[in-house]
Amino acid sequence: MDVRGAATIALIVALAATPGCATATPVTAPSSLSVSPSATPPSVAPPTVTPPSMSPPGVSPSIPPTSPVLRRLDALVVKGRAPRTGYSRTKFGQAWSDDVSVAEGHNGCDTRNDILRRDLRDVRLKPGTRDCVVLSGTLVDPYTGTTIAFVRGPQSARVQIDHVVALSDAWQKGAQQWTPDKRRDFANDPRNLRAVSGAANQRKGDGDTATWLPPNKAFRCTYVSDQVTVKYTYGLWVTAAEKDAMRRVLSTCFT
Repeated sequence: MDVRGAATIALIVALAATPGCATATPVTAPSSLSVSPSATPPSVAPPTVTPPSMSPPGVSPSIPPTSPVLRRLDALVVKGRAPRTGYSRTKFGQAWSDDVSVAEGHNGCDTRNDILRRDLRDVRLKPGTRDCVVLSGTLVDPYTGTTIAFVRGPQSARVQIDHVVALSDAWQKGAQQWTPDKRRDFANDPRNLRAVSGAANQRKGDGDTATWLPPNKAFRCTYVSDQVTVKYTYGLWVTAAEKDAMRRVLSTCFT
């Protein structure tokens, strides 16, 4: 061996003996930290998100109210006006009869005085009539908005009792098929009666909503509502023009 070969062998032996240069023993990681490359990561459920309410808490969405009067109007049957043939006031019984089955019937007082007592202010009654006969009072007329003094006597016709649904109109829209008792009840039903200006009542005649409305516009909603309710209650029909007119008026009342 020459000097170069001996030097090389000596260097190799020295390196093998140097501390820390030995081959490292592999270290196994704790099982809790081992990760399998093929393992599927655990499923994580997404958080539940409640969509925001379109209304304030505790408040339901606004729903426009439906008036009972409008539902009754929708229920009224539409037909043509029947002939007036055979109509007379007597078909509805004795005028202002107390012999009826509606409110205030058989109370010992005629219907006209019942309505005067109900609708007039500052009423003065005739003594000895069991608080029936009205001698005087004051009417704030719903049809014209004017104030009328009522005094029993020659001028008492300044205040009259109007049938909201006129008897002749009822006759042509179903009442001619009724029994005499039902017609008498209809003619004296307080729901269909109102103390009003005699002049306004004469102008109305037997008109329906399509042909006459109170000059006092502020009262028209009440007037038409009453007509609808009476016709609905008694099963009377309406003409197409009448129903359209009722709807026009009521459309301004329930908005």
